[in-house]
Amino acid sequence: MATPPRKALLLALCCVSVLLIGIDMTGVNVALPTIGARFHVGTSALSWVVDAYTVTLAAFLLLASSAADRLGRRRIFVLGLAVFVVGSALCAVAPTLGWLIVFRVVQALGAAALNPVAMAIIGTVHTEPAERARALGVWGGVIGLSLALGPIVGGALVDSPAGWRWIFLINVPIGIAALLVTRRVVPESRSPFPRRFDPFGQVFVTTGLAALTLGIIEGPALGWLSAPIAVAFAVAALCLTGLLLYEPRRAEPLIELGFFRSFPFAASSLTAVLSFAALGSFLFLNSLYLQQERGYSAFTSGLLVLPLAVAGLVLGPVGGRVLAVRGPRIPLAVAGTGIGAAGVMLSVVDRATPVWFLLLAYTVMGIGNAAVGAPVSQAAVAGMPRERIGVATGISSTSRQVGATLGVAVAGAVLAGGADGGTHGTRTAWWLNAGYGTAVLVLGLLSTTAWAHASARAVADPPAVETGSPTRQERPQRRTLT
Repeated sequence: MATPPRKALLLALCCVSVLLIGIDMTGVNVALPTIGARFHVGTSALSWVVDAYTVTLAAFLLLASSAADRLGRRRIFVLGLAVFVVGSALCAVAPTLGWLIVFRVVQALGAAALNPVAMAIIGTVHTEPAERARALGVWGGVIGLSLALGPIVGGALVDSPAGWRWIFLINVPIGIAALLVTRRVVPESRSPFPRRFDPFGQVFVTTGLAALTLGIIEGPALGWLSAPIAVAFAVAALCLTGLLLYEPRRAEPLIELGFFRSFPFAASSLTAVLSFAALGSFLFLNSLYLQQERGYSAFTSGLLVLPLAVAGLVLGPVGGRVLAVRGPRIPLAVAGTGIGAAGVMLSVVDRATPVWFLLLAYTVMGIGNAAVGAPVSQAAVAGMPRERIGVATGISSTSRQVGATLGVAVAGAVLAGGADGGTHGTRTAWWLNAGYGTAVLVLGLLSTTAWAHASARAVADPPAVETGSPTRQERPQRRTLT
């Protein structure tokens, strides 16, 4: 049993890993105009700088989670940190945009081994429900904080003499320090039910996400009815069909579709997609708006979204305490309302919009963003036996990255389509963000009903929480939920 100081150190280490990933992911957004000018590329190409990272991250999170359950969570966490550090160093020296995108993929392969594994470590170390809720509140707050701090840190680095390459290079010393601490303080742990590799499931997920993102990003340039885009969407649909037909037939699938019979779990996964789509879209659109339309420097642009970071720092832990005492309904209602209201407010911005109005809108977005992390994380592990936490957290983390990917892809497609003739987000893009928030609000209310809780209890599968280690022959039957 870990002591309270050791638990605090482990939580801090896990938070550092997600802080690195989040700052890197959103810090790149504020550097996009500079990167575009350096390599002489447009909006569609810049979308790939972000989405090459998030697509890879989303595609390999479940594989990393499964590998950690089998090979050891500390071992995979250390490997992930090492690959992330190498990928960051390569991004810092990329000679062309093409190589930058390739190195972003390498970076994301390392990051994929960090988020779900860190979340699983938190879930296994903090076993008491209220304590776990508080820890996940801190975790959720750091996720929001990292995503919001990225534009500030990235803006400062872009405007410094070192330039945009330091957004990646700064990860190297921090990552090395985290590696050294991890080897000393993180205990090794494995799942009693380590999962077998699911190659077909992995191919379906990776290919489907890549094809869907390709279709959305390149659709405006190639034409939505063109042959390449039609093929991309057809491949995505076939991969989804393959997952739905193939995964239930496996005793140990990459994605436990049976988890989604729990409405709170299904709603939390969709909430993660929607909320991160809103955040990814917001950061992408807002960075281009502030720099290209308003003429602000990268650092000033990052500084203007400081309310997002402050809200994550202050309200993230508060959300965890509210979650522990009152349950997820209040945080989810606040999240949906904040995200939706910010979308409505930003739908009217133009070159003459007062700065105070922008700051108010960013504060509202920050409140919504800060409130969503803890309940989504808690729903991913609530009621799950410890041996299933790794799989459940992998699905939750994947949902976040799928949302961020789709948010940027859709926003980029709207920009490339030139719906309103502006260089920043059109009214359509901001109204989409308002729609994301409204959906989060509705899902939050529905997922906290008595019927929803009953569906979660039904999926908890009481026999799976019995003590003792089942035999190899018992394992497939007990792990199959569909």
